[in-house]
Amino acid sequence: MTTQDTGRVVEFAIGGMTCAACSARLEKVLNRQAGMQANVNLAAERARVRLSGVADEQAVIAAVGKAGFSATVVDASTREREKAEKAEAYRHESRCFWIAVLLTLPLVGQMAFMFGEHGHHNELPRWLQLMLATPVQFWIGWRFYDGAWKALRGGGANMDVLVALGTTMAWGFSTVVTVAGLDQHVYFEGGAAVITLVLLGKLLEARAKARTSEAIEALVRLQPKTARVERDGQWVDTPVEALMPGDVFLVRPGESVPVDGTVIDGASRVNEAMLTGESMPVAKQAGDAVFAATANEQGALTCRTTGVGEHTLLAGIIRLVGEAQGSKAPVQRLADRISAIFVPVVCTIALATFIGWWLYSGQFAEALVNAVAVLVIACPCALGLATPTAIMVGTGQGARAGILVRNAAALERAEKISVLALDKTGTLTCGAPQVTDVVPRGASAAEVLMLAAALEQNSEHPLARAVLKAAAPQAGGTPAVVNPEYAPKKASGFKACPGQGVSGEVEGRALRLGSPDWLELTDDAEVRRLQAAGKTVAVLAEGEVVLGLIAIADALRPTSRGAVARLQAHRIRVVMLTGDNPATAAAIAAEAGIAADDVHAGILPGDKAAAINALKKNGRVVAMVGDGINDAPALAAADVSFAIGAGSDAAIEAADLTLIRSDLNGVADAIGLSAATLGKIRQNLFFAFIYNVLGIPLAALGLLNPVVAGAAMAMSSVSVVSNSLLLKRWRPVLPGEGKQH
Repeated sequence: MTTQDTGRVVEFAIGGMTCAACSARLEKVLNRQAGMQANVNLAAERARVRLSGVADEQAVIAAVGKAGFSATVVDASTREREKAEKAEAYRHESRCFWIAVLLTLPLVGQMAFMFGEHGHHNELPRWLQLMLATPVQFWIGWRFYDGAWKALRGGGANMDVLVALGTTMAWGFSTVVTVAGLDQHVYFEGGAAVITLVLLGKLLEARAKARTSEAIEALVRLQPKTARVERDGQWVDTPVEALMPGDVFLVRPGESVPVDGTVIDGASRVNEAMLTGESMPVAKQAGDAVFAATANEQGALTCRTTGVGEHTLLAGIIRLVGEAQGSKAPVQRLADRISAIFVPVVCTIALATFIGWWLYSGQFAEALVNAVAVLVIACPCALGLATPTAIMVGTGQGARAGILVRNAAALERAEKISVLALDKTGTLTCGAPQVTDVVPRGASAAEVLMLAAALEQNSEHPLARAVLKAAAPQAGGTPAVVNPEYAPKKASGFKACPGQGVSGEVEGRALRLGSPDWLELTDDAEVRRLQAAGKTVAVLAEGEVVLGLIAIADALRPTSRGAVARLQAHRIRVVMLTGDNPATAAAIAAEAGIAADDVHAGILPGDKAAAINALKKNGRVVAMVGDGINDAPALAAADVSFAIGAGSDAAIEAADLTLIRSDLNGVADAIGLSAATLGKIRQNLFFAFIYNVLGIPLAALGLLNPVVAGAAMAMSSVSVVSNSLLLKRWRPVLPGEGKQH
């Protein structure tokens, strides 16, 4: 359900987070500040903060800095700057890793020669081991000390604390043995190997995490950098940033549309697959809308700019995908709660392991090694990455298929939908009604159309547009409908009665145009005949005198029947809520495959929300599909709301999920995406928990060497991110097929 919050939302890029404990602690710190409501995403390294009252960006940056991290406000240049910084950081980390490998290999390699009767004599000289291990511990591993200090200074603990504490214990014990010349085994190789393996895990994790944001990167790359714009009668190449609404631009064959606009001249076919997921090009001619980054395939199009910069549909998609990737699914709350107390609990277990083994065996070294293994295996990185990486990949795949997810909570609920309520016009039907019949009564057919068009000039209803189109000779309607002598007339005193019709005065005549119910003509035989044919009937009356009937039909979308069948196959009850008359609604429902008992007709827009609430009884999860404008109350009342239709800003604002392609199959695809994403989240949480649930007891019982523990800890994060990347295989159902790819 969509709610409206006060305040403004600002996105920050966060530096210095290393694990789930970091993001959980930072989120807690920010939410304690006055006027801040924060959501921190470890995988995206982002914090979205809703600011209210006196709180501002500088207050957020100061609070983040005090907690031991860095923050910068995300702006138009942030993505490119971050990309360059991350590339340089990755190169630096790679160099450090390979240096660590060179220094650690001799320490680990000697272990192969230490097994056997004279193994102790085959080890490297201890002073050489100390020289090799110390740079790894304090130069290569300095990042862990720095991170641990910042975490502890901020009042928390994270993975860096575990790694720094465990490896320092191993290095410190070994150094004392070496300097004092004691007859004890040293563990320089353990600490060095753990640091090297953790760095390897971080490098692999960074590469995998970079791939999770490929969807947004691909969208950003789609928009052209320049546009061919008309200036003083000449066509000149201009940076896209310089365009203003109203500018005229040219799109030649093979070029991409630079900004949103309306075609004013020319005809072509435009590939809109990047917006809608639909592979077939769409015909464009004068009056049609074009969208930034779509590809013009054939003829040249002259267009007038309607949206630039952040006001294009592409920018809206990028913004929504970013918001969804930064949001949290309710399933993550368990991981957040565990991460907040994880490190202190692990430190306690490690201390208990050390004391227990020392008392049991009397061997300080053995007790120390087992305590170090506990600290190393317990890294909570995988726990923090389990949900956000799956959400990032899932929402990215959705965007490619024309499914825009507003937040992760909506994506999670979509899997649980048991009832789907939908509007008729524009959802089941094509949304482009046409006048099919004009039945004169007290006036000629031409006069009926002229008077009706005069009334409907001030209405935005789809049926009004059908009447206006039919009345205008240039509209190209059928000869029986078009009035060749049509001239627009003015209506005064216009008044719209929601769900009923419109009224006003035209040339001094008091007219009403609306439903047969409103004009008490429901029992008319001609009205019943037209309605039985699935047509909507509007009655034009002057006072009590009926001047004529206008029949309007909106054809069922070719894909609607198959989409309804797909939803019903998933045991989802499909219900129609429409303001249309029962006969027309029943005819469309029967054609779509919706049961007669699930058709609710004649419902006013304000009553649809009550119908949704009634469907929600007995704990059912109810979704609503509408156009995001007239259906806004019902969309808000639903557990999950879908807006259907390309380019509707109002729909994007009103709904949890927006289907750019005007096809009900998108709802079934969104439910399939929800199931796939939630499946990956559950698998990731299992992987994250199983490493710790099994690893910590094994380490505490002395069955896990610190080196093996370090490798397992690194692989836990890599396995979680890699598993999330498998979501890239998800594809929407193709026409004529029955399952997701």
